[in-house]
Amino acid sequence: MAKQRIYTSTLMAVAFALASCAPTDQNVSKLPDMSREVTARQISLPTELPPMKAFSSGRILPPSRPNTEIGGDFLDLSFTLESGRALPVLTRFEGPISIRVKGNAPSVLDTDLSQLLTRLEREAGISITRVPEHLNASITLEIISKRALQRLVPGAACFVAPNVSSWSEYKAARNTEQTDWTKLTERTRMTVFLPGDVAPQEMRDCLHEEIAQALGPVNDLYRLSDSVFNDDNFHTVLTGFDMLILRAYYAPELKSGMTKAQVTTRLPAILTRLNPTGGNGAPVSKTPTPTAWKQAIGTALGNGAPTGQRRAAARRAVELSRAMNWRDTRLAFSLFAQGRLNLGVNSDIALASFREAEAIYRQLPGTELQAAHMGVQLAAHALSLGNANTALRIVDQHMRSVRSAQNAALLATLLMIKAEAMEMQGRDAEAQLVRLDSLGWARYGFGTEADVGARLQEIAAISPQRRG
Repeated sequence: MAKQRIYTSTLMAVAFALASCAPTDQNVSKLPDMSREVTARQISLPTELPPMKAFSSGRILPPSRPNTEIGGDFLDLSFTLESGRALPVLTRFEGPISIRVKGNAPSVLDTDLSQLLTRLEREAGISITRVPEHLNASITLEIISKRALQRLVPGAACFVAPNVSSWSEYKAARNTEQTDWTKLTERTRMTVFLPGDVAPQEMRDCLHEEIAQALGPVNDLYRLSDSVFNDDNFHTVLTGFDMLILRAYYAPELKSGMTKAQVTTRLPAILTRLNPTGGNGAPVSKTPTPTAWKQAIGTALGNGAPTGQRRAAARRAVELSRAMNWRDTRLAFSLFAQGRLNLGVNSDIALASFREAEAIYRQLPGTELQAAHMGVQLAAHALSLGNANTALRIVDQHMRSVRSAQNAALLATLLMIKAEAMEMQGRDAEAQLVRLDSLGWARYGFGTEADVGARLQEIAAISPQRRG
């Protein structure tokens, strides 16, 4: 089965707050309509946009959780597919690993790939050699159009498939044993398919998760707060936890063909050696997340059901989380889904959901980025009410975690909100500098000039002083 990553939105929270708040029932309290045109003081892009900004490979913090917990995560990630099917043995590449790029790759993708390969060698101990397109490689990165990709695999932003080396080969072997992950005994050929006509950040995010899955785990766990191996899509570049998992995957004590029992026996010593601050002990397995909750979240986040059904599914996910007495990322994520699906419908529910989710994320270790996704919603709401001081305070408290997570789309949006709040305070010169800074990040996060301009207008439409 080809592993698919369902990419709900590069900027999950803000995309809904700023693009879908259309007025509905006039008797329902709601957030301002931020999708309509600005009729007063229309803001314009500069004649020439500033250069695109991109992140360098900054310092990534190691995981802070105990090795017993990380060990349980390793086993669940490595021996189960997202569908719930068990993988009978561990599989990985057993020799030198190479990678090639096929198709029309933009230059920014080359830069991001080089940075990723450097990080994999430095942080995970995995050396990957890039070879020319005409040579065979362990991993093929094939660039195709988004339309072609989603015509064959609807809803997927990108995915990785085993035992194929091209798009044409995948189409021929799809749904056969050749591309069945459960039939693998060792990895020899993997191909990552990603679109080359999306924003640079979306391409980079696909690179990180899909190459990591070509090398290691192909499962995602909603309970993980510090990993790209999580369908909540908050983390979009490989974290310290992810690098530790990959380093353990390629530890000399392990090899392809090992059963879960064999890996379980060797894993504690491996993690103690690789992550000595995490302590030692046998892996601790956690209770699996109930299928009913996964189905509710899947319906809420998907585009296949009517909006009313999605809203009901999000409410069901919150109810199930409370019934399970969860106070972890799963309850917070359920509240996030409920909040965004109530934007433009019932702002009381939306704001209460975002506030509770933010409070949960702020209490959990290592979830500053998730809290920032809630914070941008709250900052936008404060701006819409004319509360410039509150909007600035919320933006500033989340800026560091967003930069650390290398999320340019979220960073650009926060900076745009900050610029509007500064103008509200009469700080026009400072606001202009902040807005120009936001546009450089927006070019990486959103892509085209039209998309950058649309996001700038959406943010401007929130501000009471621009609304006619």
